[in-house]
Amino acid sequence: MPKIPKGRRVGQAAVNAVRALLEEHDHIVQEISGQNDFGEDLYVTFVENEHVTSDVIRIQVKGGDKWRRANGYAVPVSHHGDTWADGNIPVYCVVYDPDSKQLFWANATQQLRRSGPFNRPKVIGVSPNAVLADTTMKSFVAQARRYVGRYRGRQAVFTHLGEMSGVEFDPTDHVLHFVNGYDEDLIFWRRPGAELATLLHSALDWEPYLVSLASLMRSEMPPPDAEVVGEVAVRLWNDLDLSSAEDLELSQPEIMWVASCFISTRQADEESEAIFGSDECEGCPSCTGEEPVEHANIAADVLHQYVADRIISRIEAEPDLLQRSISAMREDGSLEPEIVAELGPLEADPRIVRQVAKLNRSTVDNLEPEALRLAVLYLIHRIYVGSPSLPLDEQVRIMWRIPEPGDETSVAGC
Repeated sequence: MPKIPKGRRVGQAAVNAVRALLEEHDHIVQEISGQNDFGEDLYVTFVENEHVTSDVIRIQVKGGDKWRRANGYAVPVSHHGDTWADGNIPVYCVVYDPDSKQLFWANATQQLRRSGPFNRPKVIGVSPNAVLADTTMKSFVAQARRYVGRYRGRQAVFTHLGEMSGVEFDPTDHVLHFVNGYDEDLIFWRRPGAELATLLHSALDWEPYLVSLASLMRSEMPPPDAEVVGEVAVRLWNDLDLSSAEDLELSQPEIMWVASCFISTRQADEESEAIFGSDECEGCPSCTGEEPVEHANIAADVLHQYVADRIISRIEAEPDLLQRSISAMREDGSLEPEIVAELGPLEADPRIVRQVAKLNRSTVDNLEPEALRLAVLYLIHRIYVGSPSLPLDEQVRIMWRIPEPGDETSVAGC
């Protein structure tokens, strides 16, 4: 008599588990017939307050222990790379572990788009932190709907530029794009009201460089007169942590373009303030005593080296720190979905995981950027960067997942 393969039973159990969970939370699930399965098993339309939304995702479901890796799970991309990356509806991968009876998710479209069309990964990494359950459904749906929304209108442009450069832009940010004569991309990024902007250049591997209009022209013009332009402009001019056009090897057209970006975005800020009023001193961190928001007022290489040194120092003092931090992360029910999504491809790469496991002072210099990023995600909850005028230990404040001995606030550098 014909025998049903075990893999088929596990696969269908996985699809049933995903469908049942989503339907329990009132979302609409349409299963795709096996004859029409070209890389997706389910279409999901999200429902909010009993109202059907226009937010839809596709899901590829995998069940069984064959997808398990040393540190998470992996779903093969196979020939689905183009359709998963470039379709109009994002694709998510969900893995069902038959031993733990748990579901784990990853945003396949996001991972593929971040890697670019010429460096597509062979698998979609699924983090063991990315649990899909009743307790995490709200955050999963919020992340998925937010990602779907990024494909609409002006935000679609932000999404394209952000995934190209590896940056998450806020909808309120000023983000402008320029392509030079060599088909190289230059992105101007400035938060509303900020004196400084960040330049991202494809020719410079998308490293973020902080500039002001004054520092940009530093090599082109004599120093300004404080009585004419003010003390702030002079300080920004003289701040050597800020890059000049010469440092970035910008051409004359690029310099003019960046200067015009400063002028036009400042004008937009002034017009917005005239219409809506100023938000100054309305609950800002400096007035409320809350923690400052993360920002980039420090050279990227300096921040990189400082954080790496702090990590190594703690690992030397506490050999079990990494495992304790990973356990703390696993138990953190409030872990941001964006962090969960980032963990997937990093944890799916055995080479990266091995480098993190062997991290010490003798190996840190050969650490790949992805391995350092994974170590930071494991060990650090957040990094705050203050004024460039402060000493480095005061400028950079680290909130560890496991507080330093004797520091229950988990904030270093205070």
